[in-house]
Amino acid sequence: MRELKRVFKYASTYRILIFFSITFAVVSALLALYAPIIAGNVIDCIIGEGDVDFVKVKALLIRMGLVVLISALCQWFMYGVNNRITFGVVRDVRNDAFDKLKILPFEYLDSHPQGEVVSKIIADVDQFADGLLMGFTQLFTGIVTILGTLAFMFYLQWQIAALVVILTPVSLFVARFIASRSYSLFKDQSVARADQTALIDEMIGNLKVVKAFGHEDENQIVFDEINENLAKTSLKASFFSSLTNPSTRVVNNTVYAFVALFGAFVCISGKMSVGELTIFLSYATQYTKPFNEISGVVTELQNALACARRVFDFIDEEPETPDVSDAPDMGIVKGNIELENVEFSYDKERELIKDLTLSVKEGQRVAIVGPTGSGKTTIINLLMRFYDVDKGSISVEGNDIRKLRRGELRSNYGMVLQETWLRTGTVKDNITLGRADFTDEQIIEAAKKTHAHSFIKKLPNGYDTVIGEDGGMLSQGQKQLLCITRIMLNIPPMLILDEATSSIDTRTEMRIQRAFQKLMAGRTSFIVAHRLSTIKEADRILVMKDGHIIEQGNHESLLADGGFYSKLYKSQFEH
Repeated sequence: MRELKRVFKYASTYRILIFFSITFAVVSALLALYAPIIAGNVIDCIIGEGDVDFVKVKALLIRMGLVVLISALCQWFMYGVNNRITFGVVRDVRNDAFDKLKILPFEYLDSHPQGEVVSKIIADVDQFADGLLMGFTQLFTGIVTILGTLAFMFYLQWQIAALVVILTPVSLFVARFIASRSYSLFKDQSVARADQTALIDEMIGNLKVVKAFGHEDENQIVFDEINENLAKTSLKASFFSSLTNPSTRVVNNTVYAFVALFGAFVCISGKMSVGELTIFLSYATQYTKPFNEISGVVTELQNALACARRVFDFIDEEPETPDVSDAPDMGIVKGNIELENVEFSYDKERELIKDLTLSVKEGQRVAIVGPTGSGKTTIINLLMRFYDVDKGSISVEGNDIRKLRRGELRSNYGMVLQETWLRTGTVKDNITLGRADFTDEQIIEAAKKTHAHSFIKKLPNGYDTVIGEDGGMLSQGQKQLLCITRIMLNIPPMLILDEATSSIDTRTEMRIQRAFQKLMAGRTSFIVAHRLSTIKEADRILVMKDGHIIEQGNHESLLADGGFYSKLYKSQFEH
């Protein structure tokens, strides 16, 4: 019921369309109920052998043709309106899901496979749409047909109508019994489908790694297990749900047989004509038919609601902490940053950063080094407020970043990561990120500073060359150069370089380092690097281990101390 209420809430936006849908359904159903009356009257015009009122039969058949035509047109309009309602609701659900995706905390995205999230927004919503469309299409006409046939049957012969009503609950009980058990099976099917989507997404994204390590057979085994599980759950769900229609048909055919038998005795007694019995039998069929259709709708609806549950649970996930309403403007940012007694861990049961205090003045170049897992990138995540600190505070220009607007804070950082991000579009679009306030001369000048201009000129259409998703056929180094060019184009007051030159050859790296020196002049910069040769010129070097700063100073002083940094440096340059 929770999912149904949620669906009705979305559908309430389309009240006018729902009104038209119900209107068309009512007209179509009533006309469909009127057609058997005409047919019965035609039969009663056949009085006996050679005694047929053809004039009346002709008029009745013309009327029946018009009734059937208008009924068909109403159904056609109803289907069109229902499509608008269904896909409007689906669009709104997807919009809400995508809006939630944009404000979900990184904790959620880091703890759920990408394929699972994609499956919820795409596959589950598609399944939800199929069930919803069938529901809107058949539910209205089914309910109107049932109520209309009951009214006509009670008007014609209340005893037979009462017999039909008494036997009806059996059909409803069977449908409810099966539907209640098929919901959990369809929910399992959705979970298995999401697991399969997640595996395929991961496989495609890391195909080079899979082939490089010869992991195809192992992945095939995992895929076969998930695929087999999906096949079993789908088979169970489909088999169990498919019992609904034949079970209700058995009950409905039994009702039809009782109506025919009882009606025959009434005809023999002279209380009903053959034409009226024909009308009644037609109504008995029309009365039971919606139950078969609705039972099918209920089956599809169970699948739809199981998928809707996953989508709505996703939409209901806790968003990241919203920006405070009275957030102050940052004003002119010079790059003064303070970290006071900061504590943070991804897994609250495993300590990572504890009691971290750091003061960075404007224009300082701060390098962060240390072994893998020491907390280097975590500090960057905290500075950018991708995660909020558990304890302590981080301030920029004396303002606690938790009291600042995230967008304004992040706009004051320029960020180049080890992992590149490029989208389908021209080289120019990827450099400007679609902004139109840069001239071609500015873009070319920025590309020359990063030494990207030379390879861009060699592309088929230069800066207007369209590259595919994630850079297409560009090398990893070329992709990185484009990302660095973005920063060169629009230099903010603070910079974060997280292994920014890790994918670039040594010669180009030396050139870019010189460009970075110009770029960082007068700007607060954080440089995360494994290659210690790239941070010699840093004003301060923070040496991290197990979430703590164990050493800090400049390159010369740390070497002279002979501590952890000295050992790291010598391991890279002395053999």
